[in-house]
Amino acid sequence: MQINLLTAFLAASVVGLFEDTIASVTALAVLLPVVAGQSGNTGAQALAVTMRGLALREVRLRHWARVVVKEGFAGAGNGVAVALTTALAVYAWSRSLGLALVIGISMVLSMTLAGISGAAIPMVLTLLRQDPAQSSSIILTTVTDIVGFFSFLGIATMLMTSL
Repeated sequence: MQINLLTAFLAASVVGLFEDTIASVTALAVLLPVVAGQSGNTGAQALAVTMRGLALREVRLRHWARVVVKEGFAGAGNGVAVALTTALAVYAWSRSLGLALVIGISMVLSMTLAGISGAAIPMVLTLLRQDPAQSSSIILTTVTDIVGFFSFLGIATMLMTSL
């Protein structure tokens, strides 16, 4: 749990990098948990499928590329569907096409990387002869939070003039 606390501060520090952006567009702070939550759930699904495959010996380390690509495409497909819904909701709420675009792009990006991470993390831990059941979720949460926060706030910073 101490490691988990440390990784939470690491993810929070990413948000701190974009303090000026958040101060300029406070709606970003409201929407930040949406991106992180969806990518976290996407990663958790990929993690569960991969862990089950490893436990049942249906997935071996030699299958890593196929599993990672498959989960990446699943994350991307879900990301596009969720991004469209989210972007429409954000536009209806904020009347900002720029904000809708930012959340849509970051949702696809973060959910794709979450799917890849959810599949790759337990396989890498297995390769390192570590128990993937023990540490995968903590690592995955850190990755999805950092990627979600960074993609959302980074894209918002790049598109600041349209927000």
